[in-house]
Amino acid sequence: MITKKGRSTPLGNEKLDWGIILFLAVAHILAIISLFNFSWKAFTAFAVLYVISGLGITFGFHRLFTHRAFKVPKWIEYASAFAGTLALQGSVLKWVAHHRMHHAFSDNDRDPHDSTRGFWFSHLFWTCYNDPARDDMKIQRKFARDIAADPVLVFMSKDSFSIGAQVLLATVLCYVFGWEIMLSGVALRLVALYHATWFVNSAAHLWGYRNYDVGDRATNCWWVGLITFGEGWHNNHHAFSNVAPAGHRWWEIDTTWMLIKALSWVGLVRDIKLPPTYIKVRKVA
Repeated sequence: MITKKGRSTPLGNEKLDWGIILFLAVAHILAIISLFNFSWKAFTAFAVLYVISGLGITFGFHRLFTHRAFKVPKWIEYASAFAGTLALQGSVLKWVAHHRMHHAFSDNDRDPHDSTRGFWFSHLFWTCYNDPARDDMKIQRKFARDIAADPVLVFMSKDSFSIGAQVLLATVLCYVFGWEIMLSGVALRLVALYHATWFVNSAAHLWGYRNYDVGDRATNCWWVGLITFGEGWHNNHHAFSNVAPAGHRWWEIDTTWMLIKALSWVGLVRDIKLPPTYIKVRKVA
Protein backbone atom coordinates (compact mmCIF):
# COMPACT_ATOMS: atom_id res chain seq x y z
CA MET A 1 0.00 0.00 0.00
CA ILE A 2 1.29 3.46 -0.89
CA THR A 3 1.76 5.71 2.10
CA LYS A 4 2.14 9.45 2.37
CA LYS A 5 5.62 10.64 3.30
CA GLY A 6 5.86 10.83 7.07
CA ARG A 7 2.93 8.46 7.64
CA SER A 8 3.14 4.85 8.74
CA THR A 9 -0.39 3.89 7.64
CA PRO A 10 -2.09 3.87 4.23
CA LEU A 11 -4.42 6.67 3.26
CA GLY A 12 -8.11 5.77 3.06
CA ASN A 13 -9.24 2.26 2.15
CA GLU A 14 -7.27 1.91 -1.08
CA LYS A 15 -7.00 -1.55 -2.59
CA LEU A 16 -4.95 -2.58 -5.60
CA ASP A 17 -6.99 -2.94 -8.80
CA TRP A 18 -5.28 -5.87 -10.49
CA GLY A 19 -7.49 -5.55 -13.56
CA ILE A 20 -6.22 -2.01 -14.23
CA ILE A 21 -2.64 -3.03 -13.45
CA LEU A 22 -2.81 -5.93 -15.91
CA PHE A 23 -4.41 -3.73 -18.58
CA LEU A 24 -1.74 -1.03 -18.22
CA ALA A 25 1.03 -3.63 -18.35
CA VAL A 26 -0.35 -5.21 -21.54
CA ALA A 27 -0.96 -1.79 -23.13
CA HIS A 28 2.65 -0.74 -22.47
CA ILE A 29 4.01 -4.02 -23.87
CA LEU A 30 1.93 -3.65 -27.05
CA ALA A 31 3.00 0.00 -27.36
CA ILE A 32 6.67 -1.03 -27.22
CA ILE A 33 6.06 -3.74 -29.83
CA SER A 34 4.47 -1.13 -32.10
CA LEU A 35 7.67 0.92 -32.03
CA PHE A 36 9.50 -1.94 -33.75
CA ASN A 37 6.99 -1.88 -36.61
CA PHE A 38 7.35 1.76 -37.58
CA SER A 39 5.92 3.03 -40.85
CA TRP A 40 4.60 6.40 -41.94
CA LYS A 41 1.10 4.94 -42.17
CA ALA A 42 1.38 3.76 -38.58
CA PHE A 43 2.68 7.16 -37.48
CA THR A 44 -0.17 8.91 -39.28
CA ALA A 45 -2.75 6.69 -37.56
CA PHE A 46 -1.08 7.39 -34.22
CA ALA A 47 -0.91 11.16 -34.78
CA VAL A 48 -4.46 11.61 -36.09
CA LEU A 49 -6.04 9.54 -33.32
CA TYR A 50 -3.80 11.15 -30.67
CA VAL A 51 -5.09 14.59 -31.70
CA ILE A 52 -8.73 13.47 -31.85
CA SER A 53 -8.77 11.68 -28.50
CA GLY A 54 -6.42 14.21 -26.88
CA LEU A 55 -8.66 17.13 -27.80
CA GLY A 56 -11.60 15.02 -26.67
CA ILE A 57 -10.00 15.18 -23.21
CA THR A 58 -8.79 18.79 -23.20
CA PHE A 59 -11.58 20.47 -25.18
CA GLY A 60 -14.35 18.09 -24.15
CA PHE A 61 -13.86 16.36 -20.80
CA HIS A 62 -11.84 19.18 -19.26
CA ARG A 63 -12.77 22.68 -20.38
CA LEU A 64 -16.29 21.97 -21.65
CA PHE A 65 -17.71 19.36 -19.28
CA THR A 66 -15.66 19.83 -16.09
CA HIS A 67 -15.43 23.63 -16.05
CA ARG A 68 -18.22 24.68 -18.43
CA ALA A 69 -15.89 27.38 -19.74
CA PHE A 70 -17.96 27.82 -22.92
CA LYS A 71 -21.11 26.50 -24.56
CA VAL A 72 -21.55 24.47 -27.74
CA PRO A 73 -24.47 22.78 -29.53
CA LYS A 74 -25.47 19.38 -28.16
CA TRP A 75 -24.05 17.52 -31.13
CA ILE A 76 -20.60 18.96 -30.41
CA GLU A 77 -20.97 18.03 -26.74
CA TYR A 78 -21.69 14.43 -27.67
CA ALA A 79 -18.99 14.30 -30.35
CA SER A 80 -16.48 15.67 -27.80
CA ALA A 81 -17.61 13.11 -25.23
CA PHE A 82 -17.11 10.31 -27.76
CA ALA A 83 -13.65 11.59 -28.72
CA GLY A 84 -12.67 11.78 -25.05
CA THR A 85 -14.04 8.29 -24.44
CA LEU A 86 -11.64 7.01 -27.12
CA ALA A 87 -8.78 8.09 -24.83
CA LEU A 88 -9.90 5.33 -22.42
CA GLN A 89 -9.13 7.44 -19.35
CA GLY A 90 -12.42 6.62 -17.68
CA SER A 91 -15.91 7.71 -18.57
CA VAL A 92 -16.88 11.34 -18.96
CA LEU A 93 -18.78 11.12 -15.65
CA LYS A 94 -15.83 9.64 -13.75
CA TRP A 95 -13.28 11.96 -15.39
CA VAL A 96 -15.29 15.08 -14.58
CA ALA A 97 -15.93 13.96 -11.00
CA HIS A 98 -12.26 13.17 -10.37
CA HIS A 99 -11.08 16.46 -11.83
CA ARG A 100 -13.56 18.48 -9.81
CA MET A 101 -12.32 16.64 -6.71
CA HIS A 102 -8.79 17.59 -7.71
CA HIS A 103 -9.68 21.28 -7.75
CA ALA A 104 -11.73 21.09 -4.55
CA PHE A 105 -8.97 19.31 -2.60
CA SER A 106 -5.82 20.10 -4.56
CA ASP A 107 -2.69 18.55 -3.06
CA ASN A 108 -4.28 17.14 0.05
CA ASP A 109 -5.51 13.71 1.12
CA ARG A 110 -8.82 13.94 -0.78
CA ASP A 111 -7.15 14.88 -4.09
CA PRO A 112 -7.43 11.76 -6.31
CA HIS A 113 -3.81 12.24 -7.46
CA ASP A 114 -2.35 14.15 -4.53
CA SER A 115 1.11 15.31 -5.68
CA THR A 116 2.41 15.48 -2.07
CA ARG A 117 2.47 11.68 -2.13
CA GLY A 118 5.28 11.75 -4.68
CA PHE A 119 5.84 11.88 -8.42
CA TRP A 120 4.97 8.28 -9.17
CA PHE A 121 1.76 8.29 -7.15
CA SER A 122 0.41 11.43 -8.85
CA HIS A 123 1.66 10.27 -12.24
CA LEU A 124 0.65 6.61 -12.34
CA PHE A 125 0.06 4.71 -9.10
CA TRP A 126 -3.18 6.52 -8.23
CA THR A 127 -4.81 4.82 -11.21
CA CYS A 128 -3.85 1.38 -9.85
CA TYR A 129 -6.00 1.63 -6.73
CA ASN A 130 -9.68 1.51 -5.93
CA ASP A 131 -10.45 4.18 -3.35
CA PRO A 132 -14.05 4.43 -2.07
CA ALA A 133 -13.55 8.13 -1.32
CA ARG A 134 -12.87 8.67 -5.03
CA ASP A 135 -14.55 5.84 -6.91
CA ASP A 136 -17.89 5.37 -5.18
CA MET A 137 -20.59 6.08 -7.76
CA LYS A 138 -22.66 8.16 -5.33
CA ILE A 139 -19.66 10.42 -4.73
CA GLN A 140 -18.95 10.70 -8.45
CA ARG A 141 -22.56 11.63 -9.18
CA LYS A 142 -22.40 14.25 -6.43
CA PHE A 143 -19.42 15.93 -8.10
CA ALA A 144 -20.81 15.52 -11.63
CA ARG A 145 -24.54 16.15 -11.22
CA ASP A 146 -24.80 17.89 -14.59
CA ILE A 147 -23.26 14.90 -16.37
CA ALA A 148 -25.49 12.46 -14.45
CA ALA A 149 -28.54 14.48 -15.52
CA ASP A 150 -27.86 13.94 -19.25
CA PRO A 151 -29.09 10.49 -20.33
CA VAL A 152 -26.84 10.43 -23.40
CA LEU A 153 -23.72 11.17 -21.35
CA VAL A 154 -24.81 8.60 -18.76
CA PHE A 155 -25.11 6.01 -21.53
CA MET A 156 -21.67 6.98 -22.87
CA SER A 157 -20.30 6.62 -19.32
CA LYS A 158 -21.09 2.90 -19.19
CA ASP A 159 -18.03 0.64 -19.18
CA SER A 160 -19.57 -1.37 -22.01
CA PHE A 161 -19.70 1.75 -24.19
CA SER A 162 -16.08 2.76 -23.46
CA ILE A 163 -14.72 -0.73 -24.07
CA GLY A 164 -16.97 -1.33 -27.05
CA ALA A 165 -15.85 1.90 -28.74
CA GLN A 166 -12.20 0.92 -28.31
CA VAL A 167 -12.75 -2.62 -29.57
CA LEU A 168 -14.65 -1.30 -32.59
CA LEU A 169 -11.85 1.14 -33.39
CA ALA A 170 -9.20 -1.57 -33.05
CA THR A 171 -11.22 -3.97 -35.23
CA VAL A 172 -11.71 -1.42 -38.01
CA LEU A 173 -8.04 -0.40 -38.01
CA CYS A 174 -6.86 -4.01 -38.05
CA TYR A 175 -9.28 -5.10 -40.78
CA VAL A 176 -8.74 -2.10 -43.07
CA PHE A 177 -5.06 -1.29 -42.49
CA GLY A 178 -3.47 -4.24 -40.68
CA TRP A 179 -2.35 -5.10 -37.17
CA GLU A 180 0.69 -2.77 -37.27
CA ILE A 181 -1.57 0.24 -37.83
CA MET A 182 -3.92 -1.02 -35.13
CA LEU A 183 -1.08 -1.26 -32.57
CA SER A 184 0.03 2.31 -33.30
CA GLY A 185 -3.47 3.73 -33.49
CA VAL A 186 -4.66 2.05 -30.30
CA ALA A 187 -1.94 0.78 -27.94
CA LEU A 188 0.81 3.33 -28.67
CA ARG A 189 -1.68 6.20 -28.80
CA LEU A 190 -3.34 5.22 -25.51
CA VAL A 191 -0.05 4.84 -23.66
CA ALA A 192 1.37 8.11 -25.04
CA LEU A 193 -1.81 9.99 -24.14
CA TYR A 194 -1.94 8.40 -20.69
CA HIS A 195 1.52 9.66 -19.83
CA ALA A 196 0.87 13.07 -21.38
CA THR A 197 -2.26 13.49 -19.24
CA TRP A 198 -0.57 12.08 -16.14
CA PHE A 199 2.26 14.59 -16.51
CA VAL A 200 -0.30 17.33 -15.79
CA ASN A 201 -0.90 15.64 -12.43
CA SER A 202 2.77 15.00 -11.68
CA ALA A 203 5.26 17.21 -13.56
CA ALA A 204 2.95 20.24 -13.57
CA HIS A 205 2.79 20.05 -9.78
CA LEU A 206 6.56 19.75 -9.36
CA TRP A 207 8.51 21.62 -12.06
CA GLY A 208 8.04 24.95 -13.77
CA TYR A 209 7.15 28.49 -12.82
CA ARG A 210 4.12 30.19 -11.30
CA ASN A 211 2.29 33.28 -12.46
CA TYR A 212 -0.11 33.19 -9.52
CA ASP A 213 -0.04 32.34 -5.83
CA VAL A 214 -2.83 29.76 -5.77
CA GLY A 215 -2.14 28.00 -2.48
CA ASP A 216 -1.17 24.65 -4.00
CA ARG A 217 1.74 23.17 -5.97
CA ALA A 218 0.41 23.70 -9.52
CA THR A 219 3.04 25.03 -11.95
CA ASN A 220 3.34 26.09 -15.57
CA CYS A 221 5.42 23.44 -17.35
CA TRP A 222 6.05 24.32 -20.99
CA TRP A 223 6.82 20.86 -22.33
CA VAL A 224 3.70 19.41 -20.70
CA GLY A 225 1.78 22.21 -22.42
CA LEU A 226 3.13 21.13 -25.80
CA ILE A 227 2.12 17.46 -25.53
CA THR A 228 -1.28 18.15 -23.91
CA PHE A 229 -2.60 20.89 -26.21
CA GLY A 230 -2.10 23.61 -23.59
CA GLU A 231 -2.93 21.81 -20.34
CA GLY A 232 0.59 22.27 -18.99
CA TRP A 233 -0.12 25.90 -18.03
CA HIS A 234 -1.49 24.39 -14.86
CA ASN A 235 -0.77 27.22 -12.42
CA ASN A 236 -2.74 29.57 -14.67
CA HIS A 237 -5.54 27.03 -14.77
CA HIS A 238 -5.66 26.65 -11.00
CA ALA A 239 -5.80 30.44 -10.63
CA PHE A 240 -8.78 30.69 -13.03
CA SER A 241 -10.12 27.16 -13.42
CA ASN A 242 -13.45 28.04 -15.03
CA VAL A 243 -12.11 30.11 -17.93
CA ALA A 244 -11.43 28.83 -21.45
CA PRO A 245 -7.79 29.88 -22.09
CA ALA A 246 -5.00 28.25 -20.07
CA GLY A 247 -2.13 30.29 -21.53
CA HIS A 248 -1.97 33.80 -20.05
CA ARG A 249 1.32 35.06 -21.51
CA TRP A 250 2.02 35.45 -25.21
CA TRP A 251 4.46 32.54 -25.29
CA GLU A 252 2.17 30.14 -23.39
CA ILE A 253 0.90 28.27 -26.46
CA ASP A 254 -2.54 26.76 -25.92
CA THR A 255 -3.82 24.83 -28.93
CA THR A 256 -7.06 23.88 -27.18
CA TRP A 257 -7.81 27.58 -26.79
CA MET A 258 -7.01 28.08 -30.48
CA LEU A 259 -9.62 25.45 -31.33
CA ILE A 260 -12.18 27.10 -29.06
CA LYS A 261 -11.54 30.49 -30.69
CA ALA A 262 -11.71 29.04 -34.20
CA LEU A 263 -15.05 27.39 -33.49
CA SER A 264 -16.36 30.64 -32.00
CA TRP A 265 -15.59 32.44 -35.28
CA VAL A 266 -18.01 30.15 -37.12
CA GLY A 267 -20.66 30.33 -34.40
CA LEU A 268 -20.16 26.86 -32.90
CA VAL A 269 -18.82 28.12 -29.54
CA ARG A 270 -20.48 30.85 -27.50
CA ASP A 271 -20.48 32.35 -24.00
CA ILE A 272 -16.72 31.93 -23.59
CA LYS A 273 -15.48 32.64 -20.07
CA LEU A 274 -12.25 34.70 -19.94
CA PRO A 275 -9.91 35.71 -17.10
CA PRO A 276 -10.67 39.11 -15.51
CA THR A 277 -8.99 41.83 -17.56
CA TYR A 278 -7.83 43.62 -14.44
CA ILE A 279 -5.66 40.69 -13.31
CA LYS A 280 -1.98 41.39 -13.85
CA VAL A 281 0.14 38.33 -14.48
CA ARG A 282 3.11 38.25 -12.17
CA LYS A 283 5.77 35.65 -11.62
CA VAL A 284 5.71 34.35 -8.05
CA ALA A 285 8.14 31.41 -8.27
